[in-house]
Amino acid sequence: MTQLIFGLILFLGAHSVRIWADGWRNQTIEAYGEKAFKGVNALVSVLGFYLLVVGYGEARLQTVALWNPPIFTKHISLLLMLFSSILLMAAYIPRNHFKMRLRHPMVLSVKVWALSHLLANGNLADLVLFGSFLIWAVLNFRSARARDRALLLNLNVTEDAAGESLAESESANQPKLLSTIITLVGGMAIWALITFVLHAKVVGVSPMG
Repeated sequence: MTQLIFGLILFLGAHSVRIWADGWRNQTIEAYGEKAFKGVNALVSVLGFYLLVVGYGEARLQTVALWNPPIFTKHISLLLMLFSSILLMAAYIPRNHFKMRLRHPMVLSVKVWALSHLLANGNLADLVLFGSFLIWAVLNFRSARARDRALLLNLNVTEDAAGESLAESESANQPKLLSTIITLVGGMAIWALITFVLHAKVVGVSPMG
């Protein structure tokens, strides 16, 4: 369990800089360069990910069962994972409705993924792993939305000063139906691949079992 917790601290910590220390992040990038900052951040993330994967695997064998989830929660979990897969796909397809409406589909995908696994698992190791990711996703999304509001405010001020029309700017960034269709189909394909093939092979547990 110690290895799992240490891995979570490193991995989620590396992805939480903009939540707690956005100003320090900008100063560090200005001082040492963006590539150096991202390089160190990536190394910390990889190390943390390795530790949490190994630590979770070991903790699952030793952990304490906190509750026994009823069968219906597994069905809810499968449905939530479908939504999570679509949101994950939305993060990589430009100008789809999900991305342009929600702004941060990747973070929301992690939030739904964590919640779905908390519903379907009742062990201490699961609570630590997925609970940590859920808390991180909630805080990250709130922080990202705050940055969006600040950016939008600055953009409106700039456009007003330049005499440009905000409506014209918005019309140039409308979502595309084809992008949304690709997102939906791709997300469902990812969900099917994970549910029926990868989860059993990688994790050793079939979601359909």
